[in-house]
Amino acid sequence: AVLSRDEMRLQAVAVTVSLTVALAYYVYVPLPHAIQEPWKLMLLDATFRTTRHLVRREMLWLETAVYPEELKVSDITFAGVPVRVYEPPAGGEGHLRRGLMFFHGGGWALGSEKGAYDIVNRMLSDELNTVVVSVEYRLYPEVQFPAPYLDCLAAAKHFLSPEVLASYAIDPERVAVSGDSAGGNLAAAVAQEISVDDTVRVKFSVQALIYPVLQALDFNTPSFLDNQNIPVLYRTLMVRFWLQYLGLDLSLQPDVLANNHSSLDHSNITRELRARLDWTLLLPPRHKKGHKKVIVEKGSEGTATEVPGLLDVRASPLLAGPEVLAKCPRAYILTCEYDVLRDDGLMYVRRLQDAGVTVTNDHYEDGYHGAFSFIVWPFDFELGQRVVRGYFNWLKNNL
Repeated sequence: AVLSRDEMRLQAVAVTVSLTVALAYYVYVPLPHAIQEPWKLMLLDATFRTTRHLVRREMLWLETAVYPEELKVSDITFAGVPVRVYEPPAGGEGHLRRGLMFFHGGGWALGSEKGAYDIVNRMLSDELNTVVVSVEYRLYPEVQFPAPYLDCLAAAKHFLSPEVLASYAIDPERVAVSGDSAGGNLAAAVAQEISVDDTVRVKFSVQALIYPVLQALDFNTPSFLDNQNIPVLYRTLMVRFWLQYLGLDLSLQPDVLANNHSSLDHSNITRELRARLDWTLLLPPRHKKGHKKVIVEKGSEGTATEVPGLLDVRASPLLAGPEVLAKCPRAYILTCEYDVLRDDGLMYVRRLQDAGVTVTNDHYEDGYHGAFSFIVWPFDFELGQRVVRGYFNWLKNNL
């Protein structure tokens, strides 16, 4: 039958309404009232979810114009690892500059030193007169743990050699290591190794960790449970990143979400190791929020034995012993209230402090994961500007 004009109009309206409702349903995520610019965050999250399987290295960010024009940017290699070096204009004779090595985030599977990270590193190099080295470590699926860590460690040792520091006119007493999310994991692990390696003469002066990933044994901390559905890092996505990084089958996700992989029958997960990430002891009272620790008596057989990376401090820096932490450099740890990784960072703050390390915890009560990168139009957020500015200010005063 041929539809009348009115029937066609009604059909078009129905289709439009249906598509609008479907789009709103896809985009909408319930968010806490404290989060500012909620619809903007929902749209960003929807974009990430739509393109995550298509976009790997650029993570939606486009290469930007040089900032500032007099900054020298070089794409070279350190110990065979690709790096991007940002050099501010040279000062007067004998004038030494700060140095900073940066590892980008992205779950060891996404991202690069370009885009939003490129903008932040250019700004930092210019404003703080700092030689910044951003490391392009290898990513999943080409590699798994420990390859990204080994790339970052090799680049760090090369950077810290007196000859290289001298060639860039960097003060060896003012060199930082930094990173966000999975990059914060790599920065913490590299900082630990450099601190205890007697063959490395120059050590990092400070470490700046931005909502770092620090452990893979407990995915039922208060922040993992309370923020499991907060964009852009969902609890299930963080577990997926870990499974990929450690070479575990993705079908194990339900077991890992239930903490079956770290059950009490794993004899090689000692009581001492468990205490190093026991949030009931390490978190401030206000973040426990009445939660109870999820402890499984008998879980997945052999996981901890078959996957040694699960207990490797190079993958989970929170598992490091107090004798290692005591040698670590002064720390800046940025945490966000609405982030599944909040408690990883807060526990590391406490453990470093207990080991005698001076720590600044910059906690954003309205913050969420990824804010450090949300400074590029059209996904530029006021929170992102504050987070980056706080990071700059701490480095300015402490590096």
